[in-house]
Amino acid sequence: MPDRRGFAELRWCALALAMCMAPAASAHEGCAELQFRIVEGNTTNAFCREGPSAAHLLLNAGAQPRVLVAFPAGNSGTGLWFERGPVPVHWELRTLGATHAADASGRPLHGIVAEASASASRLVVRDAVLGSVRVLRDFQLGVAYPPSVATRAQVGARRVSWSRPRLDGAPGYEIAVELLNGHASAGAGTAVALAADRDGEPLRLRITALTGERPLTPLPAAALFGEAAGSDPRSREALGFLSYREKFLAGSWRFDTYFGRDTLMSLRLLMPALRAEPIEDGLASVLERLDAQGEVAHEEDIGEFAVLRRRKGDVPAAQSEDAPIYDYKMIDDDLMLAPVAAAWLLDRPEGRERAATFLARKTTTGETLGAALARNFGFVLRSAQAFAREPVARNLVSLKPGFSVGQWRDSERGLAGGRYAYDVNAVLMPAALEAIARFEQAGLLQQHATAAQRRFLSSAGAVGAIWSQRAPLLFRVELPAATARANIQRYATSLGADPAAALASLPKEALRFDALSLDKAGKPIPVLHSDGGFALLFRDPEPKALQGMVEATLRPFPAGLMTDAGMLVANPAFADAGVVADFGRNAYHGTVVWSWQQALMAAGLARQLQRRDLPDEVRGELQDAQKRLWKAIEATDAMRTSELWSWTYADGRYRPVPFGQGHGDADESNAAQLWSTVYLANPDPYRPRR
Repeated sequence: MPDRRGFAELRWCALALAMCMAPAASAHEGCAELQFRIVEGNTTNAFCREGPSAAHLLLNAGAQPRVLVAFPAGNSGTGLWFERGPVPVHWELRTLGATHAADASGRPLHGIVAEASASASRLVVRDAVLGSVRVLRDFQLGVAYPPSVATRAQVGARRVSWSRPRLDGAPGYEIAVELLNGHASAGAGTAVALAADRDGEPLRLRITALTGERPLTPLPAAALFGEAAGSDPRSREALGFLSYREKFLAGSWRFDTYFGRDTLMSLRLLMPALRAEPIEDGLASVLERLDAQGEVAHEEDIGEFAVLRRRKGDVPAAQSEDAPIYDYKMIDDDLMLAPVAAAWLLDRPEGRERAATFLARKTTTGETLGAALARNFGFVLRSAQAFAREPVARNLVSLKPGFSVGQWRDSERGLAGGRYAYDVNAVLMPAALEAIARFEQAGLLQQHATAAQRRFLSSAGAVGAIWSQRAPLLFRVELPAATARANIQRYATSLGADPAAALASLPKEALRFDALSLDKAGKPIPVLHSDGGFALLFRDPEPKALQGMVEATLRPFPAGLMTDAGMLVANPAFADAGVVADFGRNAYHGTVVWSWQQALMAAGLARQLQRRDLPDEVRGELQDAQKRLWKAIEATDAMRTSELWSWTYADGRYRPVPFGQGHGDADESNAAQLWSTVYLANPDPYRPRR
């Protein structure tokens, strides 16, 4: 991260020099540092990291198979999409190893070589895409890639390859397929065909994928995990693959780069399991990317995607065409920084001891991290002023003009068309203001903030009190019991599900819960949601309100969110038909299970149960809810590190199914997701530690 970049530059130059001196490509079976596989539905995910090589190989089975390799270096990748065949294709991955080569100019390329067999005796390449993972993602969703990245196949008798330099002339990308028992063919205007020598014999292929993007510096397990970290192998492997000194990656294959929100939430939830250095480097990576106002960067466009955007004219020119481009459209990550920083620098003894040294560290521009943090605090407090003066809905923090997304439910209809998100306004803003007030009381920013900044920040406590008291009330939904029962019955019928357990769980009086969002007029949109987990982790709700929040969330679906397949992130049973249609089990933020949201709720319940002011009745209900939640989490242990999953319903049970592999799914799920590894710091309290 900022103060390690000189080391990273020297390390990369040494690797480049060594590779330029190498006379030929080198490869060996296995990945000595890190190698593991995750099979989900029809996709085999294989991960490999050794030295400068780090890659994620996907072999997608089915009627339209795919081979894709994603690299953390430059968020780059290569992929082959095949034509639909007469029968589904199945893959068998036999070996996987790191490999290195040099491009036509002698510059280093790093990647993997794999041997696999396909159940088909003939495959026809529909297209090959090389470059940024962003471009591969779009292509997978049906968006044509820019003509400038099109790559011509080089076809030999038993080998086909696609390679090109990066658009700006930097080292680029290559994917090659060697047929171990077959031959390749292609004619003028015809697609490349791969065929076994004998009809009916499975194809055996050697696949080599390489990138010339600059390697990241991986964090070995000894530098990443603290003594309290859980021992679950899959979670440790997934987190290891996503952790680098420069940054944490949000998820692979689709998000092999920095995301501000994902970094902050993962750090907060993983804090007890990590060593001090990666926690501080992760916080520093966020502070390094703040804009002039103090807003947290959501995502970065790097490598060839930055080049593409500049050539398209989307952003102003820079000294370097591939200089990172940061996205600041999100509003939740701005408010997460203060409470997450407080959790480390104020709440944990080791963090307090290291706070002064950490805040004195400097970014690449020479600013101290403490000054950057104060800049963010100022932005947050300015954003809170209007509501503090007049606490009405129109003065809450809205999505930015022209955007329909702004927090973690960042699909187009993730907030059901709302403009004011519950998590942002009812939880994160009050939590951020409270954290800022605590920093001021501790005097940690004394040397990093100006006198004017300190005077301004001294009002954070009073402003936060207004937000805490008034903002949550605007999201309250209350439905007559008869109306709630009718809605649940109607919705369950549309799903083909038995509503008996859900109806039995309803209170006799009115049903109360917090709306997912408010529309532009400030009216609550009655979608039940999982974001109460933020309140349990970051706030201390009054016991009666806490009890009501947990009850509403963890009732059986479709009265609440609990299913046999896990805790859903949304339930539209009480909304109108248009909203219901947007929140199906094929929607990215619909009636689906996100692993990290279950972990957030679990960590929040554990935190609330540490309170000493809870009545016995409330404590008992929280413990019961905790047991039911962990039962669902353990039942889906095989999918724990995945980004999200969906479900089917049969024989009275909800069963988990991979997301993105069913007809109509909005996107696909990452097999390794940063914030889905957080169970390493939040173990099941009802089973022995693994």
